[in-house]
Amino acid sequence: MKRWRRLRCQVAAWQRERLVWRADMRRFRAARRAARYHGTDRPAVEHPGPPPTGFALLPWLLLGMGSLSNVLQGETPNPWIGGLGLLAFNSLYVYVTFRAFDRAKRESASTRVALGLLGLVTTGLALGYGGNWLMFFPLLGLATGATLRGPWLGRAGLLLTLYAGAATWLRDGWDDASGIAYATFLSSMVTAAILGLSEAVRELRAAREELARRAVAEERLRFSRDLHDLLGHTLSVVVVKSEAARRLAPRDMDAALAQISDIESVGRQALTEIREAVTGYREGSLATELARARSALSAASVEPVVRQSGPPLAPQTEALLGWVVREAVTNVVRHSRAGRCEITVEGTAERVRLTVTDNGAGAAAVTAGGAGGGTGSTGGTGLKGLTERLAAAGGSLTAGPAPRGGFTVTADLPVSGDEAPTPVGTGTGSAAATAAPAAATVPRVRRPPS
Repeated sequence: MKRWRRLRCQVAAWQRERLVWRADMRRFRAARRAARYHGTDRPAVEHPGPPPTGFALLPWLLLGMGSLSNVLQGETPNPWIGGLGLLAFNSLYVYVTFRAFDRAKRESASTRVALGLLGLVTTGLALGYGGNWLMFFPLLGLATGATLRGPWLGRAGLLLTLYAGAATWLRDGWDDASGIAYATFLSSMVTAAILGLSEAVRELRAAREELARRAVAEERLRFSRDLHDLLGHTLSVVVVKSEAARRLAPRDMDAALAQISDIESVGRQALTEIREAVTGYREGSLATELARARSALSAASVEPVVRQSGPPLAPQTEALLGWVVREAVTNVVRHSRAGRCEITVEGTAERVRLTVTDNGAGAAAVTAGGAGGGTGSTGGTGLKGLTERLAAAGGSLTAGPAPRGGFTVTADLPVSGDEAPTPVGTGTGSAAATAAPAAATVPRVRRPPS
């Protein structure tokens, strides 16, 4: 009962594979007709190759119709022996060829034993009867080529060809020996080549589909990271500036309106960045992120200090450092309760280092609040995603308590690009030149003690 149940399961699996192959063939024919209609020679769907089951090799058993005719017409001595031999050959052939389409079953010992028995039955029938029974040698070569794929195929095929030619020569002479040997060689080699190519095509198609799925997953991860960095920073700035506007309104309406104007600008810019992130063409600018960082820190009553030195950076490097500034400043505004934040960019001809340090609660906030304290917050996914991004670019990101309190985030990246190394002095440029004035001109709003 177990054998019959296993056989029914195998037949059902073969039927499912056959149905899948037929569906692939229908798609290929439809794509070929569409390609011809549009005047192109290459269809959009590749040919699925022969069906990946033993059904593809069953029609070749028609080569034994001559032997079956001899048995039925009484032209074979001892027809019962011939009939049993014919039944044994067909059974072993079906068993071997169906197992040849599964790599594990193809390389198992039972398949090799069945192939050896098939060779013995073929030899006995060919030497005992000759004539039409010699056509079992090409069928044996076909089963051998389907089973023995790899480095041993050439030797096995050559030995089988010589063996078939010698057996035919002993039974019916040289005239039939050359034809049977040639047919055996072709059947073994061509079958192995076609089935091997078909299996390689199926593996390549599966690998391509897996790569496509991975590409989709990576794009989703990239998009989720971009949205996290964009919306997290933007919403934090909106909340801080809204709080500042609410507190300034009773005392200084002009300052409150200025904060509201900043909220509108931040919202519009966030909408633009989200649209750019959706299309995948967003390029960060370090100078823009530093300017936004100064504005956000000032609105949160945190004194911003920006220092920048070194040669100009490549756009890719600036984009990565801009993400670091955005994430670190967001954590300072949300968690640190700091009064001062220093952002330092130091570059050489080979590498560039960005350091964001605050004097906030530091490790105490991490221990007490759990959500993270200052720039060293590790509870979210922002710094983790930035660490992966910088590692992919050959850099590194570290975050931890500062020696004098607070937290420090340090990003180290190799300098890429073909820009000429024109030094930029400390405190020069758009970022550093406006650092001190920004701290003085933006109204600082003190939080009331809680």
